[in-house]
Amino acid sequence: MYSYTNFDAAFVRDRVKEFRSQVERRLDGSLTEDEFKPLRLMNGLYLQLHAYMLRVAVPYGTLNSRQMRQLAHIADTWDKGYGHFTTRQNIQFNWPKLKDVPDILDALADVGMHAIQTSGNCIRNVTADHFAGAAADEIEDPRPTAELIRQWSTDHPEFAYLPRKFKVGVTGSPNDRAVTKAHDIGLRMVRGEAGEPGYEVIVGGGLGRTPMIGKVVRDFLPKRDLLAYLEAILQVYNLSGRRDNKYKARIKILVHETGIDELRARIEETFRRNRRLLPDVDPAIVARIEAAFAAPAWADRPVPDAPRLDAGLASFIDTNVVAHKRPDHAIVSVSLKPTGGTPGDATSAQMRVLADLAERYSHDELRISHEQNVILPHVHRADLPAVYAALREAGLATANIGLVGDIIACPGMDYCALATARSIPIAQQISEMFADLDAQRDIGPLKIKISGCINACGHHHVGHIGILGLDRAGVENYQLTLGGDGTETATIGTRTGHGFAYDEIVPAVGRLIGAYLDARETPEETFLETYRRLGMDPFKAALYGQEEQADAA
Repeated sequence: MYSYTNFDAAFVRDRVKEFRSQVERRLDGSLTEDEFKPLRLMNGLYLQLHAYMLRVAVPYGTLNSRQMRQLAHIADTWDKGYGHFTTRQNIQFNWPKLKDVPDILDALADVGMHAIQTSGNCIRNVTADHFAGAAADEIEDPRPTAELIRQWSTDHPEFAYLPRKFKVGVTGSPNDRAVTKAHDIGLRMVRGEAGEPGYEVIVGGGLGRTPMIGKVVRDFLPKRDLLAYLEAILQVYNLSGRRDNKYKARIKILVHETGIDELRARIEETFRRNRRLLPDVDPAIVARIEAAFAAPAWADRPVPDAPRLDAGLASFIDTNVVAHKRPDHAIVSVSLKPTGGTPGDATSAQMRVLADLAERYSHDELRISHEQNVILPHVHRADLPAVYAALREAGLATANIGLVGDIIACPGMDYCALATARSIPIAQQISEMFADLDAQRDIGPLKIKISGCINACGHHHVGHIGILGLDRAGVENYQLTLGGDGTETATIGTRTGHGFAYDEIVPAVGRLIGAYLDARETPEETFLETYRRLGMDPFKAALYGQEEQADAA
C-alpha cells in the first residue's frame, strides 16, 4: 500500500502546525466561531450536537495494522474508546476536545494519516471498491488511480472553493461495489477495443435532497488522459455550477439543467485545450504509485481438504467470505453490525484485534467499506478457522454481511447537528427483530439503509429498503423507499407513500419483509428481484392496505 513520501509528511506536518495556531487563537478568543469555522472544516473538524467531531480520511478505504492501532490509541486517549466508520470510508471521533485536536492530528501524521479535505467545498476523500487488489472479478486495482487523484486534488488551488463539496468514487471491477453512479464523478475500469484498461466516466450522480443517478460522459477514457479530463470536468463545473443556492450547487444540478449532451461538449472542448496546455502525468510518478500497490508476497501453502466445519464457522464462511483472485485465498468481511449494535462503531479493543489479524493473516492490509464494515482482503483459506475464532472472541463474527442485519445508518439525531430524526435506534430495533441469523439467511440478500435527514449520509435512496427520518411539526416521521440499488444497475428507490411515526416504522419494515416472503417465487429470488418483478402494489398493500380500503369506502 502507499506510504507517505518526505513531501507528503512535510505537507501534513505543516498543516497541523498551522491548525494548532488557529486552535490556540480560537481558544483565547482571537478568532470568533464564525471566523474559525472555515478553518476547522478544512481540517475535518465539525461542531455537532454535543461536541466537536473529527472526520479522519482513510483514502480509498485502505489501512495497515499500525494505522488501525493508532486509531485505537486516539480513541482511548482523546475520545471515549471507540470510533465510527462511515459511508465515505472515513472514521469519525465524536467526542474530542478542541484543545486536543492538534495533538490528534499529530498522532495521525505519525502513521501517515490526516483529516485534510474530509469537509468543505473541495474534492473530498476519494473512495474505491473495498475489495480492491483482491477481487476475483477485477480488471485492475483501482487504488493507484485513487491515489493519483488524491495527490492531484490535495490543496489544488483552482478547486479549493468549488460551488459545493465534490466526491469521486473508483471501481476496478464490472460489479460495482463503490456506488460510482451516485458520485459527482464515478470512474469504472473498462477495457478498450484492443483490450487495454481505461475508464468509463460518469458525472452528476448524488443523493441528498435531489437524488440522481450519474450519466456517462465518456464511454472510454485512456488512462494517460485521466487528470486532464478530470481537470476539464472540474473547470466546467467551477465556472458554471450555481453559487446562488447551495441546494442547487452540486454538479448533478448542472447536468440536469444544462443537459448531458451540452455539458459533454463543454467538457470535451476544455479537455482538448487542457491536453495542449497540460503535460501528461509523469510516467515515473505513475510507476512509483503503482509499485506501492504491488501484490503481496503470497504464501505458497496448501489448502487443506474441506473439513467438517462447526455451524458457526460454516455460516460465517457462507455469508462473510467471498472469492479472492487467488483460489487459495479469500476476502473476509468483518461485520460491524452486531445484533442491537450501532452500525459502523468499533471499540478500541476491536480495532486492535483487527490490526493483529491483518498483520498476522492478511499481509498487513485492511479495508474500510462504504457499507461501514472492515475487510481483511488477503486471508489464506487455511487460516479461516483461526481468523473466525479470534473475531468471535472479540464480538466481531456476526455472520450477516449483505443480509437484513447488515444495516447502513448515519449517526442521526444522536450526534449530528443536521439530523431531523434518529437513525441508530431504528437500525438497532430492526436488527433485534431479525436477530435469528437463520431467519436472515432465509430472507436472503437485502440492503436496508437509513438516513436521519435529507442529506442522505445513510445512502437510503439506493437501499432495497430505504428509510428517511424527517421532522414533521416537531415529531419524527419516517419515509420508506423501495427498489433502490447502488451497484452497476444503480436505481433511486421509489417512495411508498406517507411516512410512519417512530413507533410504527420498525413494524412497517417487518410487514414489507413478510410481504416479500409471501410473494417470492423461489427461496433464491431476492427482495430486489421480487420488487422488480411485481412492482410497488403488493408492498403498498402490506403497508397501507386496510387504511387504503377505509379511505376508499
